[in-house]
Amino acid sequence: MDQLVGNDMHAGAPLQEIIQWFKTMTTNAYIRGVKENAWKPFPGQLWQRNYYDHVIRNEHSYLKICEYIINNPINWQKDVYYV
Repeated sequence: MDQLVGNDMHAGAPLQEIIQWFKTMTTNAYIRGVKENAWKPFPGQLWQRNYYDHVIRNEHSYLKICEYIINNPINWQKDVYYV
């Protein structure tokens, strides 16, 4: 990840720009990996078009989001797009 970050990202940039930059940089790194390191090509887009942001307003909201983050990987194999 350090190779991706460098000095390209500016402190104080809006979240939308940071997400766009991150998606661009990781996609480019993946494409290089496919071409130079024989990584398996991924058919389709790597990232969803948009992202979902949410303001955490209280402890209950925070705990629900934490639970989702912790439990989400467990559900990956149930996803129709899981390979």
